[in-house]
Amino acid sequence: MNDSQNTRKSSRRPTGRAEERPTVMEILRQARTQLAELTGMEAETVSSFEQTEDGWTLEIEVLELTRVPDTMSLLASYQVELDPEGQLTGYRRVRRYERGRSDAHRPGGR
Repeated sequence: MNDSQNTRKSSRRPTGRAEERPTVMEILRQARTQLAELTGMEAETVSSFEQTEDGWTLEIEVLELTRVPDTMSLLASYQVELDPEGQLTGYRRVRRYERGRSDAHRPGGR
């Protein structure tokens, strides 16, 4: 029984998870949660993300103003910067638009 107790004890050792970096999904969840807490607005989707030398850069779509019909609600895109551990270090609104509107023509596209 001592051997099995020792085995159980050794399996309960810390896994070192605190030292590991968060997964991409954890980063995305943390970014949405932190932005919503700071702005008081609902983060709807992550439209882009990229790992950088300093951490992460994401673009998050936020519901800024609910209107009826819903296609008239105002959304905004926020650029969010995170450190490598997923802590928000900065954000800024880069675009504001009505839900029912498509993107304007972008240079280089047809």
